[in-house]
Amino acid sequence: MTRSTRPSFGAIAFFAIAFALSAYFTFAAVQGDFGLFRRVEIQAEAEELRLDLGRLQTQIGDMENLTRRLSDDYLDLDLLDEQARSVLGLVRADEIVIR
Repeated sequence: MTRSTRPSFGAIAFFAIAFALSAYFTFAAVQGDFGLFRRVEIQAEAEELRLDLGRLQTQIGDMENLTRRLSDDYLDLDLLDEQARSVLGLVRADEIVIR
């Protein structure tokens, strides 16, 4: 009786399928829609959006300040003069305009 030291076809098939599945799941964990690379992209995008939010909040604060300064309760005459000159193109009689 001779005994074969060669592995059976079933064992080879099992390890081939196990290797293919592990390779697929490893690839999906790194490159997939919910993988590591996508997570890094989302974190970078979130940081960029936080910076945009900070800039927009600063702009909103500036606009609220200007709006308050031109409101009925508090009127800043210098700002009103500046806006009138800018929007209406008004000039004082003693000023010289250079364009």
